[in-house]
Amino acid sequence: MSQLFDASRSLTALEQDSTLIAVIEMSQSHWLVAGMIPGLGRQALKKLDADASELLQLLGRWRAEALRAGREIKRIAVAYEAGRDGFWLARWLRAHAVESYVMHASSVAVSREHRRAKTDRLDTELLLRAFLGWLRGEKRHCSMAAIPSAAQEDARRPNRERENLVGEQTRIVNRIKAILARFGIRTFKPTLRKAEDKLAVVRTAEGMPLPPNTCAELRRNLARLRLVREQIRAIEQERLRELAAAPATQNGPHAMVRLIARVIGIGIETADMLVHEILARGLRDRRALARYAGLTGAPDESGKRRREKGLARAGNARVRRGMIQLAWRFLMFQKHSALARWFAARTADGRGNTRKTMIVALARKLLIALWRLVTAGEMPQDLALRPAA
Repeated sequence: MSQLFDASRSLTALEQDSTLIAVIEMSQSHWLVAGMIPGLGRQALKKLDADASELLQLLGRWRAEALRAGREIKRIAVAYEAGRDGFWLARWLRAHAVESYVMHASSVAVSREHRRAKTDRLDTELLLRAFLGWLRGEKRHCSMAAIPSAAQEDARRPNRERENLVGEQTRIVNRIKAILARFGIRTFKPTLRKAEDKLAVVRTAEGMPLPPNTCAELRRNLARLRLVREQIRAIEQERLRELAAAPATQNGPHAMVRLIARVIGIGIETADMLVHEILARGLRDRRALARYAGLTGAPDESGKRRREKGLARAGNARVRRGMIQLAWRFLMFQKHSALARWFAARTADGRGNTRKTMIVALARKLLIALWRLVTAGEMPQDLALRPAA
């Protein structure tokens, strides 16, 4: 993220008489575009097919209308909510000299009425009002997402695909075990290399061989399991090949992954996830880092009431889940580090609730320590490292 970008407000002064402002409510087949055109008293609204070229033509037509009304357009600002379409449209618009932004959907305030009206037209009015406040430099109207390049998005795909494949592998194994449990079989291990060959000798609780349809279903599930495991292995081998091929003196994501993977207790998979999901994003400071990871609290204060509702969970769920798992693993492999001693001192009472609360604090501190390690070279105190390759 560049220094000239602030997610909470625009740092560029807004000249409303020379700025064409538009927001897009997107769906799979159609886009509803609302705009504020200088010189016109009405709010423009147009429904388009989901086509970027049509959107660009519409912006050009609105620009011509403003020119006929005596307003010269020097700036075009377009925004839409983050969603299924991702960031491709924002990159495409920027390549065509249109200033584009992507809003965090959860940052746009909505009515708290129990049965509020909700239509695409009302949503565009809400987005336009929030976007206009952001452009004016007023905080807390909405928050913008940093727009990654296509290469940055592509670098995240192997880790996310592997996560999906591991989940699919677990589902297949559980499905096989559930099928066998109906026949009283609980000792069969579907993860063994020769599991398919052993199906022929498996006997039910009554001492009978498995029925033919059940046996065929199990073989198909084992074939799926074998394919999934091969794909996981291919992703892991390709990642190792890329890390080995990257020059040792080169700075960037690969160097970050190699550095973090030297920490005892952190493997290549966790290091790759942390680097591409959060550490390589160039976040402003440690507070922004913790907020993006969703490891900050959600206080609830009103009058005399003071309570904590737990984690805000407003950030990256993969990072939050991975960091809490890593924090428990860190306590096993880095017992003599300053962070582990800090955790032990604050959980000396031995209560489970204290440990559950403090593990989140440890995960936050550990994430900040790793961020400082890869960005500023600050080594955490008493951290044990593997020898450099």
